[in-house]
Amino acid sequence: MEFLRPATWADALAAKRETPAALPIQGGTDVMVEINFDVHRPAALLDLNRVRELAEWDEADGRLRIGAGVPYARVIRELGDRLPGLAQASRTVGSPQIRNRGSIGGNLGAASPAGDSHPPLLAGDAVIEVESAERGVRMIPATGFYLGVKRNALEPDELIRAVWTAPAPGPQYFSKIGTRNAMVIAVCSFAVALHPGERRVGTGVGSAAPTPRRATAAEEFISGELDWDGRGPLPDAAARRFGELVREAAAPIDDVRGTAGYRRHALAVMARRTLTWAWNEHRAKRREAS
Repeated sequence: MEFLRPATWADALAAKRETPAALPIQGGTDVMVEINFDVHRPAALLDLNRVRELAEWDEADGRLRIGAGVPYARVIRELGDRLPGLAQASRTVGSPQIRNRGSIGGNLGAASPAGDSHPPLLAGDAVIEVESAERGVRMIPATGFYLGVKRNALEPDELIRAVWTAPAPGPQYFSKIGTRNAMVIAVCSFAVALHPGERRVGTGVGSAAPTPRRATAAEEFISGELDWDGRGPLPDAAARRFGELVREAAAPIDDVRGTAGYRRHALAVMARRTLTWAWNEHRAKRREAS
């Protein structure tokens, strides 16, 4: 197996162009497991840890640009106040050691339906910045990034450079069910994000379909039901219907972590709970502002 270790982003793109079969590796929290268990034996590894540009984040034009190599621990520590949903999801990833190594870019590259960062990225309308040496930069909305089980929209010569997303305009919440309380792959997960200025709700469903996905019918329904101008509580009937529509958006399977029926039930419960938490926080902020 060939091992490539570029020092700059330009070198990384050149290496990927010359060796399209090279598998990018950042934290290695997914890749090394597959190699160690002989699930995947790539022709070459493209180690991106020396590429400093990938480990930086900044803000431009009112949006956050998070380098593909920024680890979960830094998302929690440095961006938790601006992206609470993504930070909540990051806290559920593995152990502290894994959170210090694993990154959102790696999660996107693996494109597992159970990846914890995917639901909040979908709910927050994230856009993925990818680049190739020949064609330059391409921006892919998160909704179009996931193509199938562990398949993403990258071309063979492209690498993930960053994730773009706006700082949370309203409350965001993430919920995850696993077979235990820590260091576990999600049985299913759900994220919700309120966009009060647009009178809109965003969602993200994880580990309950071949790809992470949004529950668009649920979003459309609840966005029209919420009293964005008032301070009233979330109507119970609307919350339950929202949960039902999230459940209907899923297409889960039975596997060793849970049954399809359990996943559907759990998603409906998580959808109601996270929406309630988000709406209560929204009401509280409106009361403080008045």
